[in-house]
Amino acid sequence: MAKNKKQKIKQVKHDPFIKTVEALFSSNPFKGYNFRQISRELGVSDKVGREMIKTLLDKLVEAGIIIELNRGKFKYNPELLADKIIHTTVTGVVDMKSTGKAYVTTPDLDEDVFISANNTGHALHGDTVKVHLFPMRKGRKTEGEIVEVLHRARKQYVGTVQVSGRFAFLVPDEVSIPVDIYIPNEALNKARHGQKAIAQITDWPERSKNPFGEIVQVLGQPGDNDVEMNSILATFEFPLQFRNDTLKEAEKIPVEITEAEIKKRRDFREVWTCTIDPADAKDFDDALSLGKLGNGEWEVGIHIADVSHYVKPETAIDQEGYDRGTSVYLVDRTIPMLPEKLSNNVCSLRPNEDKLCYSVVVTMDDEAKVTGEWFGSTIINSNRRYNYDEVQAMIEGGEGDYREELLILNRLAEKLRTDRFKKGSIGFHSQEVKFILDEKGKPIDTYIKEQKEANMLIEDFMLLANRRVAEKIGRRTGKAKPRTFVYRVHDEPNPEKLQRFAEFLDKLGYKINLSTRKGLVSSFNQLFEQIAGKGEGNMIEAIAIRTMSRAEYSTTNIGHYGLAFQYYTHFTSPIRRYPDLMVHRLLKMYLDGKPSVNEQEYEEYCVHSSEMERKAVEAERASVKYKQAEFLQDKIGQPFNGLISGVSKYGIYVELEGSKCEGMISLKLMNDDFYYLDEDNYRVIGQHHGREFKLGDPVRIRVKRVDLQKKLIDFTLDSNGNAKSGKKW
Repeated sequence: MAKNKKQKIKQVKHDPFIKTVEALFSSNPFKGYNFRQISRELGVSDKVGREMIKTLLDKLVEAGIIIELNRGKFKYNPELLADKIIHTTVTGVVDMKSTGKAYVTTPDLDEDVFISANNTGHALHGDTVKVHLFPMRKGRKTEGEIVEVLHRARKQYVGTVQVSGRFAFLVPDEVSIPVDIYIPNEALNKARHGQKAIAQITDWPERSKNPFGEIVQVLGQPGDNDVEMNSILATFEFPLQFRNDTLKEAEKIPVEITEAEIKKRRDFREVWTCTIDPADAKDFDDALSLGKLGNGEWEVGIHIADVSHYVKPETAIDQEGYDRGTSVYLVDRTIPMLPEKLSNNVCSLRPNEDKLCYSVVVTMDDEAKVTGEWFGSTIINSNRRYNYDEVQAMIEGGEGDYREELLILNRLAEKLRTDRFKKGSIGFHSQEVKFILDEKGKPIDTYIKEQKEANMLIEDFMLLANRRVAEKIGRRTGKAKPRTFVYRVHDEPNPEKLQRFAEFLDKLGYKINLSTRKGLVSSFNQLFEQIAGKGEGNMIEAIAIRTMSRAEYSTTNIGHYGLAFQYYTHFTSPIRRYPDLMVHRLLKMYLDGKPSVNEQEYEEYCVHSSEMERKAVEAERASVKYKQAEFLQDKIGQPFNGLISGVSKYGIYVELEGSKCEGMISLKLMNDDFYYLDEDNYRVIGQHHGREFKLGDPVRIRVKRVDLQKKLIDFTLDSNGNAKSGKKW
């Protein structure tokens, strides 16, 4: 076999270009390339060159130099590396598992590097590390050893203190931190056995299994609502209170608006204006105004709180706002980006109060076609503060204040939405779990928050403002280079991920069209209609979202794939998102004719903002998981209906109806048969009786165990297990 390979390799070596293609694969033998990536790496863009690459790829596959991993994706043949020692290192981020093993995600490779538990060194979850790659083994995934921790992801760790004699340990809350932190008695700092606390790692001796640390803050008793919410914030390193210099600055900010300031602004105080927000909202950072023009067109004002008027660069408030990056929305509280005096008072667009705004004012005809636009500083006075339910009731035929104006806005929003979807916007849907809490913060019931027309009314006008602002600054005039700006970008999805998603859907009986972007978007939107209300619907939508690239902030504009916008930014929420504050400042500067800012500096701001957004999302999810576990804590043994949301070799994951709580039924506890995983068809099957449990199937479960600190829930099957009937195959 090896001889034949060498002969085939000789047959293709006479082609000079093939050496270049072969070198690309052999220089990074662990990485897979698709045709588009190969063309880009080799700088080939013309049709003749692309056809040549396709021919050479076929020859290299035939010769055994490369292998086709899946349709259209190629990699250096690992058999050619089997007898070689490849001294290759890569840099990546650790994804640690509770068992101690880990996977390292690296931009240098298309697949994660597997790290066994005895090769993780002193790395912890989220750390940036250097990995030594082992020689490839036939039929095995890429493996390696962590040889250096380049950057610790975290400075602090939250857990429960366990005191034993002259020393103690902090047992981390997170299952992804599989080691306890050793705490000498002198470093306990008054922490007592059983309390929740925050620890910092001070040392990790070379031969020690556990890192050494000290307690830096005692949070209190486990189970207390405030303690648990503060634990989540501390886990993701969000501060538990504002710094003193920030609060002192905030107190000095005047509430009154001077006449001199009013004269500088376009006055909308006599134009009908409203805010529409959730019923429990306190920071109202956007408002809509509506006026009829003499030519029959509509003037719609999208008014955004003028935070940049109050928060100046290089102040304590600005620095802390930047550090936080975003407000954080836990189940029972909002952790604002800015002090309460600003977020809930001075900047909040409360009704019947004069407020300073920065606005996008558009004129549009009855078909919502924009015929003109204006950007600038304004002053408003909102006529009414609505919650979404009030507006939705009027949209559905009910009566209420200023009903006619709201229905006009809704009609225009519908036309904007229709046009957006015609042009290729993807209509992702997501369900949000909300909790009804008692006076101590304990969940007593749950419900699903629905996105209705009232929500979309606001969303469509905010999307319009974000797009018009990005176009205003980003569009090139002639050959002039666009000025540095902060964009909200969303890259096109990875072709391999899309292919895997299509194969996954095919096994569930659904199809998506991958041939063109138009076909993909159309089939995505059709898919979401097909799966609505079905058992597998939420799971498919969640995987679809993960298949897409992550939206982020950047000074390099690549457009927004999901929205199908060539230019897009975040302008509409400067009270709760720092990038929006940057956008306000830049827009003001450029409209005043000031020169472009330093791109590299602002790109660093964008990277930080994207990271803080990711942390905030993770903290919010952690608070939901905690409340879901707490909701089931006193329901041990009770039965519930659920849907199978995942399968693995360890068990069946079930999401409960209504509460969306997810837990696992261990296969070890399913003792009526020997069950095995049929990974290709997303099901587990009983070996002797053929009973199957498949993704999306309804099941009846009982709550077996709840680990509140780890936010883990265990289920067992109730009676025959299936909510409808036992299945055979």
